[in-house]
Amino acid sequence: MSEPVFGTDRFINREFSWLQFNGRVLGEAERDDNPLLERLRFLSIFESNLDEFYMVRISGLIEQATEAVSKPGPDGLTPAEQLEMIGPIAREMRMRAARLWQEDLNPLLSSKGVDICRTQDLTTKAQAQLTKYFQSEVFPLCTPLVLSPNPTLPFISNRSLNIAVVIQNGGSVPMIARVKVPPVLPRLVKTDRKNQFVLLEDVIQHHLHLLFPNVEILDSWMFRVVRDADIEIRELEAMDLMASIEGMIRKRRFGDPVLLETEAEMQPEIRKRLLAMLELDPIDSFEIDGVLGLDVMGELANLNLTSQKFPLHSPFASEATSTSARLFKTVEKQDVLVHHPYDSFRSVAAFVASAAQDPDVIGIKQTLYRVGAESPIVESLLAAAESGKQVAVMVELKARFDESNNMLWAKALERAGVHVSYGFHEMKVHCKLCHVVRRSGGKTRSYAHIGTGNYNPSTGRLYTDLGLFTCNPEITQDVSELFNFLTGFNRQEDYRRILVAPFGLREGILERIERETAIHKKKGGGTIIFKLNALVDDEVIDALYEASQAGVEVDLIARGISCCRPGIAGLSENIRVRSIVGRFLEHSRVYFFGNGGKPEAFIGSADLMPRNLDRRIEVLTPILSPSLVTLLRENLLEPCMRDNTNSWIARSDGRYRRYERGPNEPAYSAQTELAQRPFGQLQFGK
Repeated sequence: MSEPVFGTDRFINREFSWLQFNGRVLGEAERDDNPLLERLRFLSIFESNLDEFYMVRISGLIEQATEAVSKPGPDGLTPAEQLEMIGPIAREMRMRAARLWQEDLNPLLSSKGVDICRTQDLTTKAQAQLTKYFQSEVFPLCTPLVLSPNPTLPFISNRSLNIAVVIQNGGSVPMIARVKVPPVLPRLVKTDRKNQFVLLEDVIQHHLHLLFPNVEILDSWMFRVVRDADIEIRELEAMDLMASIEGMIRKRRFGDPVLLETEAEMQPEIRKRLLAMLELDPIDSFEIDGVLGLDVMGELANLNLTSQKFPLHSPFASEATSTSARLFKTVEKQDVLVHHPYDSFRSVAAFVASAAQDPDVIGIKQTLYRVGAESPIVESLLAAAESGKQVAVMVELKARFDESNNMLWAKALERAGVHVSYGFHEMKVHCKLCHVVRRSGGKTRSYAHIGTGNYNPSTGRLYTDLGLFTCNPEITQDVSELFNFLTGFNRQEDYRRILVAPFGLREGILERIERETAIHKKKGGGTIIFKLNALVDDEVIDALYEASQAGVEVDLIARGISCCRPGIAGLSENIRVRSIVGRFLEHSRVYFFGNGGKPEAFIGSADLMPRNLDRRIEVLTPILSPSLVTLLRENLLEPCMRDNTNSWIARSDGRYRRYERGPNEPAYSAQTELAQRPFGQLQFGK
């Protein structure tokens, strides 16, 4: 047994587990059997993830440490101890990403005819063209500012890319000026040759003499600042939630610095001065040998090189669910389960569009969490309202980093006459629900869609998510009553079929784990399979440990965080934890229980984290059709557990290793298998 590290002997530290997840994302960028441009995209995602980790999680730990919070969490670590642990791990991971670009991906790009050059290495003609571009397009957007000496520090915006310019302007101490790389311009600047580019920051550095005329430029280096973006929304008496969100978005740009990234070649004295200006410690800095701001890899990944990308994926679209003429009739006959992106997201869009267009539909209710800048679903809701239908929408304004889009859509819905509510100050509404009321032949019937992912067609093409269409009267009545709670003053906490957090979802999961344990003790065969994004809650983990000790077989497919220690004798020897990281982001949540031969399964929006169970409105719906429960197990959960291509296996110390196939073991990818056998095809045929 490995010695317990990064937490107690029962729980892995959450932040360490998250860093392990981002390491798996970086691992996809390192895989030489992934297409080159997709490897670049994974590198960009890795950087974006790491930024958000510092903006949200590390900023919170810094605040706690500053306030001398010394109480350890379930993992046994105080905020200060977590910060001490995280810094070296995150720094080494970012160095690993830099080496990957420098030593592997950049040379490979060059071998495919894509060159990222330095301005100084171009032909005289190409340099002249770049100078013309700089003078006409870049120079007007650049504003040199003195950082030091300066009585007040000019604001350096979050995640911005900057050039620190050391100049001698007559004084005894060199001055430090800053030039922000304009984010409104592409980072990749084309030259006169096909697929040859120069980074925008290199163009600016090459022309600094035009920004600082008649001044001696001693040197220049790149740097980048990441700031606290986890601005808390505080409930104030009589405060308008919309106004508070708008203020929060403005404040986010001005959060305290939490990380400084600099070029490794920067003079130590200059780095020290920057840290002092930003009031950061050396532990809060990365010295990077290579490109800063790996989001530029996303631009490279969009180059028109089809051979260097994943093959085009065409989702399955069933006539039974994707056309308005058949959709309601299909759902009246049977519950329908869809699995995106293997099944087209068109079925979800069609559900709302059909409701908007169908003259027999009299009411639509919908939750919106992250809908994107363009939303056919919101357009359908607007059309429904304009045609005189009763439309109510619960818009969650506190969906982090999507607040602006959500406010724009909320205002548009209100203008169209939609009844819009904004949830609660004290907790987010994270459940994914749509409820449709239809009157036909003198009879009123309700329909519901309950999903694991957002009503967003963009993520519907990239995330694996599940959705249930049903007109089961108990479930639809539950959904209707929950909407009354979300949009009105109903304080109902008990529901017939669905599990709702924070009222009974935790208890529902714990009761079923305990039931599975009791059944196994009597007759054996206990089985628990959870597929989720994050497992953090210590009460749930302890219940799983008890189930394991009783002999229940527990399989956890956790894409991101898992604080559970698997495979420890006497504690968790019957628990296995794996993570699948591949082309599509695993986002679906399934909770499966063997239940003594009468298997039970739930899907929904909730991960097993304290915030989801105690501080959010979440919904898990039971899958009542035995055939659909079988479909979930045999055509989703079991393929994930057989995956030997994109799987990472958790060790008891919290680290993960990529699954290693045996010499005669054929490759098996769950995502490839599921793309070939979408749920729509399995339920309705071709």
